[in-house]
Amino acid sequence: MEVLNLSPKAPPDRFDEEGLHSFYWQFARSRVDRLDIMRFGREFMTRQPENTHVLLDASVTHVGLSADGSRFSHLDVASMEGKRARINADLCVLAAGGIENARLLLASNDVHSPGIGNCHDVVGRYLMDHAGACIGRIPTEQMAALAKLFGFFGVHHKGRAHMFMHGLALTSEIQEREELLNAAIYFATERAPDDPWDALKQLVSRRSTNVRRDLRSVAAGSGLITKGIGMKMLSHPRTPKAFKDLVVNTAISLSPNLVADEFQSQGVPHKLVGLRIEAISEQIPNPDSRISLSSGKDRLGVPLAKVNWQINDAERQTLVRIAELSRAALMKAGLPAPTLETWARERRPQDIVIIDMAHTLGTTRMSADAKTGVVDQNCRVHGVHNLYVAGGSVFPTSGHANPTLMILAFAIRLADHLNS
Repeated sequence: MEVLNLSPKAPPDRFDEEGLHSFYWQFARSRVDRLDIMRFGREFMTRQPENTHVLLDASVTHVGLSADGSRFSHLDVASMEGKRARINADLCVLAAGGIENARLLLASNDVHSPGIGNCHDVVGRYLMDHAGACIGRIPTEQMAALAKLFGFFGVHHKGRAHMFMHGLALTSEIQEREELLNAAIYFATERAPDDPWDALKQLVSRRSTNVRRDLRSVAAGSGLITKGIGMKMLSHPRTPKAFKDLVVNTAISLSPNLVADEFQSQGVPHKLVGLRIEAISEQIPNPDSRISLSSGKDRLGVPLAKVNWQINDAERQTLVRIAELSRAALMKAGLPAPTLETWARERRPQDIVIIDMAHTLGTTRMSADAKTGVVDQNCRVHGVHNLYVAGGSVFPTSGHANPTLMILAFAIRLADHLNS
């Protein structure tokens, strides 16, 4: 899931009265890999500008400053084979992610002992992610009704099929009334325990704990395995691009949920047992949730990051409440009622199994005051004239939606600032 957008073909909303409203994620389809409907990273290498030079196999180990600490001076880089080099530049933009941006600033402590930009002990603090949890399930026999309304759908524009996903989010009114955070739910397919592809992998890798059971699963799911082989052939580099476009765009028109499932399973269709209802919540900025340096070092001699990601009561209460509201809203709309997780049914927020969504944010947060942030409004590190930070680590708050669009907006804004 990449960016928030509202499709022009969105179905009418029926859930406002229950404190929820329709919410849409738009997926970033690759123009290079026609079967990749959720990423666009390969475009960078194929559309590389002439004034851009990419240095591969070179990890930054140190950010160098001038003797007085007021200016960026150089980067020290190293390869796994032991090669080392120093890169001098007029300015630097750190864009290594929510964990690595903070780790590099903290580890580069030869001029400022607390680390770069850390005279007020803010670097690495306010670590946020999106708190995710499965709130309930829908069995296979009731999937069809929900799959028509929620999940993936395609929108065609100028010869390209664009992927969206429909879910539900808390309305601003109920958030204010009940002091809840931003949160949303989406629907994901759940794999069966006797999935034939999982059984085949166990047999091929000789890790099967029950060979007879896995052989039965493979035999019973031979149709899925045959279909998977066909998908692998479709993704082969020698398959003509025009044929791939035709197949994928047609499939998005007819069955976007199927196309999304095929991508997420890497072209291997699986036996399903129903739908999981997943919730995702924003986080309250908490200074005790942080990245710091551990006593251990990596192979290049840089201190490893120590992660202390803390979940607040507000996130847990929000997840419980959106679970209750979602079940009530689906039932009122005449749709199948999910079986909620035990912690939701019994209102035990302390028992929620929360996972991160790999959206690390906030560790070099933006603030006009150096006492409460690491970078200023132009993403420049406080106190260092020519050192900047890009990415989700500059977010002062997290929201609940996937951060890609905002990260890109910040990057474009920073580029314009540097060009000026």
